[in-house]
Amino acid sequence: MEILVSGSLAYDRIMDFPGRFSDHILAEQIHQINVSFTVNGLTENFGGTAGNIAYSLALLGENPRIVATIGQDYHRYFEWLEEHGLGAGNIRIVEDELTAGAYITTDEDNNQITGFNPGAMKQQAGFDFDGVDPGNTIAIVAPGNLQDMAELTARHQALGIFTIFDPGQSLPIWEGDGLARAIGQSDLLVCNAYELEMIVNRTGQSRQQLAASVDHIVVTKGEQGADLLTGDDSVSIPGVPADPVVDPTGAGDAFRGGLIKGLSHGESLERAVRMGNVCGHFAVQAQGTQTYNFTTEQFWGALEAHYGG
Repeated sequence: MEILVSGSLAYDRIMDFPGRFSDHILAEQIHQINVSFTVNGLTENFGGTAGNIAYSLALLGENPRIVATIGQDYHRYFEWLEEHGLGAGNIRIVEDELTAGAYITTDEDNNQITGFNPGAMKQQAGFDFDGVDPGNTIAIVAPGNLQDMAELTARHQALGIFTIFDPGQSLPIWEGDGLARAIGQSDLLVCNAYELEMIVNRTGQSRQQLAASVDHIVVTKGEQGADLLTGDDSVSIPGVPADPVVDPTGAGDAFRGGLIKGLSHGESLERAVRMGNVCGHFAVQAQGTQTYNFTTEQFWGALEAHYGG
């Protein structure tokens, strides 16, 4: 089955703060916050939602089509993709912009503060659907260019492509009606618990109304696993413990790779969520986004060990 992964490509600059944000942010002064965090250092990684998800899928033996934009500094990223068997044929190069950049600071409690420069992501990817077989395609619309996200969900629905909608970090810039429409045009909504509350607030819809507008909702809960919501039913799927937990950055995108792998091979949604949990388990044990690694034998072994297959 063909896999379309739309979203962002970015260079992630990751920093560790040797303390707790909560010790330096005064609740009574939150309206005029002025805080500086001195970090231990900075590392740069390949990132972006589309890149991270595609990387996870590559480790699982898949070769998705990446639908995204990238800036004039694309060369290193393209070399990285080639090293991992991923093509760049559907990535649009924007020559007068830099590639999007995320500046992520993580504290000792794994809380994160992120600054993001969209760069080339301000432009649309301009994907051509000619030659795409809708009945043999699964797509994920992850955070990226907002117009792309809105138009791709509509286009996928019109063509009959199974679509996972993942608004994630883009939620603050959505208007309620557009967000509700994109969710309703999709087959599966995936978000974490905090994002689900944001979606409820932004759309003005209850959880029950959201569940009625999309076939399924997967709510990720980090080390606690995920909840699978279908109509009025809810199934909790426990997570896979990781030791050590080094960095949560990119674990959600890794989860989505495992989820897509399962769904693209006809697995049940519950088993696909388990596969996502296993990918996330590997991701948190490495610093950065596309820095973790596993073999297919290690992946299936972890799935068997924690879920019985």
